[in-house]
Amino acid sequence: MPPLPGAELVRSSLQLYRYLLRCCRRLPRGAVRQHYRHAIRQSFKVHADEDDPERIQQIIKRAIEDADWVMNK
Repeated sequence: MPPLPGAELVRSSLQLYRYLLRCCRRLPRGAVRQHYRHAIRQSFKVHADEDDPERIQQIIKRAIEDADWVMNK
């Protein structure tokens, strides 16, 4: 079960970024939320130059799975 409705609609990196930040809103306020927001931003900076569509889809799939794990723990 995805952490938020609409995970199956994420197709682009911008949609993924918005989706992950929305997931962060469901986390407790404070250090935990700030940590994951920072991690999301850093990951997007690291992968900003990725241009292979297949690799981008792999990254999107993995990020949604990771968000699901974080939201369920």
